Amino acid sequence: MFRRIFFLGLGLIFLKGGSPYAQEVLRGEVRVDLEPVYAPFVEVPQPPDIQGAHRRALEEAALFYSAMIYGWSFYYDIGEKARGIAEVFELTPEGAIEWGDGGLYATDAQVRNNCLYLYTDYRLNEAQKRRVSTWKSGTIRSAQATGHGPLGGPVEMSDWITIKSSALEDAARTAVRAILRGSERNRPKEGRGFISLAAFPRYWIDGAQWAVSARFRVEITEIVPFAAY
Repeated sequence: MFRRIFFLGLGLIFLKGGSPYAQEVLRGEVRVDLEPVYAPFVEVPQPPDIQGAHRRALEEAALFYSAMIYGWSFYYDIGEKARGIAEVFELTPEGAIEWGDGGLYATDAQVRNNCLYLYTDYRLNEAQKRRVSTWKSGTIRSAQATGHGPLGGPVEMSDWITIKSSALEDAARTAVRAILRGSERNRPKEGRGFISLAAFPRYWIDGAQWAVSARFRVEITEIVPFAAY
C-alpha cells in the first residue's frame, strides 16, 4: 500500500510564569511537499512553488490555530444500521482566524529533501487567552483519533483547505464517537457539545486518501440515550 508522510505538525504552548492560564503564544510546524504527492492516483500538472507552498502552509496553520483556540460545537447522531438510523455528524466553527490576522507569524522557513518546513507562532490576545483556558477545565476530556478524506485532485488554495478540513472533521467525528460510546453503559443515540484541537495534527497519504492523526479536547454537554426513542 502506498503510504507517504506529507504533513508533520507540532503544536506547542509557551507559558508565561508557568501558569496554565497565562498562555501567550501557540506554536506549530507545517511541512509541505514541493513535489507531486497524488501520483499514481490523480494527475497533477505542477507541484506548488515556494511562494504557493508558503501560502498553503500559512493557511493550514490558520486553520489549526482556529481549531485550537475556538474549536467547534457539534451535534452527533451515532446512528444504527439495524434500525435504519443514519449517522449524522455536524460541526459548527465557534470562531476563525482569517487570512492576514496580525497574530499569525512565520518565524522560520527551511527547504529540505523537496519539502518546505514552515515554523509559525500565533500570539494570543486577551480574549483568546481566556478561550484557550476554558479548554483546560475539569469537564474537558482528551481523545486521540484518526480520520480520512478524499485526495481531491488538483485544487485552488481555498479548495485545498476544504480537503484538509474534511479529513480533520472525520477525525473529530471518530473522537466524539469514542467518548460518547465510552461515557454511557448503554450506547447513546446522540450527543451535543464542543470540541477543539489540542495540538497541530499530522497528515499523510494512505492508499488513495488522506489520513490524519489528531488529539482533541472534547466537552459533552448533552447525551440522549436510545431509551428516549
